[in-house]
Amino acid sequence: MKWLILHAHLWLALLGAIFVLGSVWVAFVSWRERENRATVWTLLVGGLLGLLYLSPAVWGLFYPPLVIVVLLFLPLFALLLFFLPYRKTFNMNNKNPHRFDERDTMFAREELQPGTEPYRKYYQSHSRELELDRRWRELPGLLSRKASLYDPEIFPAADGNFKTIAGERHLVDGTVAEQQKEVDARQMSDDLKRWLKEKGAVAAGVTRLRDYHLYSHRGRGEQYGRKVRNRHRYAIAFLVEMRKEFIDCAPYAPTVWESSWQYLVSGRMAIALARQIRGMGYPARAHIDGNYELICPLVARDAGLGEIGRMGLLMSPVYGPRVRIAVVTTDLPLVPDARSRDTSMITFCEHCRKCAACCPSQAIPFGDREEIDGILRWRIRSEACFEYWCRSGTDCARCLAVCPYAHNVNLFHNLIRWAIHRSPLFGRLAAPLDDLFYGRQPRPKSLPAKLRNQYFTRGSNPDPGAHKKIGI
Repeated sequence: MKWLILHAHLWLALLGAIFVLGSVWVAFVSWRERENRATVWTLLVGGLLGLLYLSPAVWGLFYPPLVIVVLLFLPLFALLLFFLPYRKTFNMNNKNPHRFDERDTMFAREELQPGTEPYRKYYQSHSRELELDRRWRELPGLLSRKASLYDPEIFPAADGNFKTIAGERHLVDGTVAEQQKEVDARQMSDDLKRWLKEKGAVAAGVTRLRDYHLYSHRGRGEQYGRKVRNRHRYAIAFLVEMRKEFIDCAPYAPTVWESSWQYLVSGRMAIALARQIRGMGYPARAHIDGNYELICPLVARDAGLGEIGRMGLLMSPVYGPRVRIAVVTTDLPLVPDARSRDTSMITFCEHCRKCAACCPSQAIPFGDREEIDGILRWRIRSEACFEYWCRSGTDCARCLAVCPYAHNVNLFHNLIRWAIHRSPLFGRLAAPLDDLFYGRQPRPKSLPAKLRNQYFTRGSNPDPGAHKKIGI
C-alpha cells in the first residue's frame, strides 16, 4: 500500500511540474502579446495548481488516498469532458432564397446625396430608413477631420488607401483572350489557391456561384440601380489577415488604417487573379471594396472558409473575424470545395456574447438567432453601427478586437481553437475563461513602438481618456 501511495505521489509531482511549466510558457506567450492581465492570472492559477500537486514532493507531505484519487483523476476527467467529440445539431441552412439589394446597405445609402433623384426615390419607399439615416448624416463621417478620434497623420493615410483602391475599381473586368487554354479543373483549383497563398492570402476556397450570393441591384457609383446579371459558374474567395497589433487598437486610427490597407492588398490580388484568368481565355471578374456584385461573406462561407458569427461577419476557424475578403467569379473550370458547416463556431457564438458586450453602439444582439428572410441569423442594427463610425471617424472594429477567436495564431491559441472545435463543452468553458484572463470588456491598446515608428511618426496612440467620450 505504501509503495502504491509513493508512486501516486510521484505522479502528482509530475502533474505539478507539467502545470508549472505549462503556466510559465502560457504566461510568457501572454507577456509577449502585452496581455498583462492574462500573464498575472496564468501565473496565479499555475502557481496554485503547482503548489497543490507539488507539496508532497517539496515538503514531504502525504495526502490521504481519497485526495490522491481526486487529484489524479481531475485532469483525466477534464480531458474526457472537454475533448470528447460531441456535436450539437441545429439548422445550418443559411442559404438565403432572396437576393439582397445593395441599395439597402449603409455604404450605398451614405453615397445618396440629398436633393438628387436617387435620394428622393429611395427614401420615398424607405421612410423608416430616412428617419434612421438623418442621425448619422448630421455627424462628421468616416475619416472626417471633425470626428472624435481624428488623427492628423493616420486618417489621411487610410483615406489614401481607400482612394487608391477606388481608383482601380475599373480594373475588375476586361477583355478575354481569344484563345482558350485547356485546363484540368482539379489542378487549376489547387494552383490558383496556392498562388493566392503565396501572394499573402491566409485561406482560399472555391464554390459554385449561387443566385443568393449576388446582389439583386447595384447600389454604388455609376452602376446604381442596375440589375446584377453575373452568370459565372464559380467563385474563388480568399482571406487576408488584419494584423492583431493594429486591430487591438480598435476603435482608434491604427485600426482603420489596417482595414483600408488590407482592402487594398486583397483588391489588388483579386484584380491580378482575374486578369490572369482572362489571359487564359475565360471570363473573370474581381469583386473588391466599393465594386461588389455579390456578398463576400456568403461566398467565403460556402467556399469552406468559415461561418457567419454573432457580429454578422465571417468567422475564420483560425483568425476569427480578423480577416478581409475578396472574390473572383469566373467560368474557368474549377472544383468546388466542400463547405465545412462548423457548428462549433456557431455554438460558441451563442454562448460567448463578448462582441455584443463590447460594442460601443450596442448594434450586436445578445439574444438568439432569428429567422430573417427564411434563414437563421443574428440581426445587426447596421444604422447604429454606422452612426458610431460617423461619430468616431473610424470603422470601429471593437467586435473584431475582443473576439476570443481573434487571438494571435500560435501554438497556445491554436490549441484553444482546436479544443473549441473538438467539443462545444469546452467552448462553454472557454468563453468565461477568456473573460477571466483577458477581461469581459478589455480596453483598447496602443500600437507597439516598433510598428508605430515603422508606419507612422505621430498621432498613432490613443488619448488615454478618449474612451470615456466615445462610449467604451
